[in-house]
Amino acid sequence: MTVAQKPNNDMSQDTHDAIVDQLRACHTPAEILAFEKWFNTTVNIGPLYSIICDLLRNRSISRCTASKWFETLLKNRDDKLNSL
Repeated sequence: MTVAQKPNNDMSQDTHDAIVDQLRACHTPAEILAFEKWFNTTVNIGPLYSIICDLLRNRSISRCTASKWFETLLKNRDDKLNSL
């Protein structure tokens, strides 16, 4: 049996739109990582990767866009782990 995860309903529509706009404004991996660092330390609605999953699940962003963001976030985490 497959169970869908519960979407994050803690966000207002304005917050939702602002997050999508900010992420779409990021054109380089450094900008995405800087936004992730700011988001995870400033906003209290969950880690950025979780919000991206919610946006993807409710079809607010395309799979291509989400994959670009996830690739950047995962590559950064892999680099940090490999440096330990």
